[in-house]
Amino acid sequence: MTSSNLTPVNVLTGFLGSGKTTLLQRLLHSPRMARTAVLINEFGDIGLDHLLVQQVDESVVLLQSGCICCSIRDDLASALRGLLGRRERGEIPAFDRIVIETTGLADPGPILYTLLSEPVIRHHFRLGNVITTVDVMNAALHLSRNPEGIKQVAAADVLVLTKSDLAGTAQVTAVSEELARLNPSATVWDSAQASLEVDFLLDAMSSAAPARYRPVNRGDNATAADATTGLRAHTESVSSMSLIVDRPMDWTAFGIWLSLLLNRHGDDVLRVKGILCVAGSDTPVFINGVQHIVHPPQHLERWPTPDHRSRIVFITRDIEQGKLRRSLEAFCKLRVAEQAVA
Repeated sequence: MTSSNLTPVNVLTGFLGSGKTTLLQRLLHSPRMARTAVLINEFGDIGLDHLLVQQVDESVVLLQSGCICCSIRDDLASALRGLLGRRERGEIPAFDRIVIETTGLADPGPILYTLLSEPVIRHHFRLGNVITTVDVMNAALHLSRNPEGIKQVAAADVLVLTKSDLAGTAQVTAVSEELARLNPSATVWDSAQASLEVDFLLDAMSSAAPARYRPVNRGDNATAADATTGLRAHTESVSSMSLIVDRPMDWTAFGIWLSLLLNRHGDDVLRVKGILCVAGSDTPVFINGVQHIVHPPQHLERWPTPDHRSRIVFITRDIEQGKLRRSLEAFCKLRVAEQAVA
């Protein structure tokens, strides 16, 4: 079965009180979600009464939008296998996408590992976007006291700013800039300032450095800089590095190097994401990994831009970036340039 025939699974994560439930409620009203199964921890955590149509059993409800909403009562793998079996037996309406809402304290790593490693699940599902909500008002608190919050940011393909309408301009700018530093490969979307684009949230990926939405800075630069410095003090152990390789890479050598890196430092390699120019291939290979977990590489049909150089983004914790770059150069016999994050 090709990846295009697999059911995509989107992961919606974010720290406690960051607005996951509100965003999910907005998504459920979209016609695009009509053939979607939503996995949540408890129905009581989400206000579904106004959307409820029919209680199928104690763990499944049908919504007016056409969505199926299921409660995760045991582990994720069992819930996914149960959904698959019900779909095949015709016990629930057919669905062509799954959205998983995690708990606020969840480390996304084990969830992604389940999706990418469990044999039955890998045969029927593929990982889609990881969407992380970030509470602008409390971002500094969440990121400073909870390592799960940083892992949620690092794992994101799309970062959704929430409660920005309650914050000052300097605070919004500071949080946006710190998120861009922590995860330069993610797209940032301000839920208070932009209309809901379901396709964008669910499908925007497959580029090592996509265009980024930035909230408008309406001035007060000194205050914004001070706010950024204060936020960064809490996340200084985490850093990102964007590398550019000018000539085609040996795929085997790079794969061995990356495996060795993750085997030794996987807990501290929060994210690696890139688009590679591979020797012997006219089209690029997209790589994506979170901690010890590496997604199956995607062989893209075409280059997204005229620039065909390899670009790799690393998000690491307490790893000297110079050593990482020199290790890659030595092992793969490459000359690597570091690109400043805009």
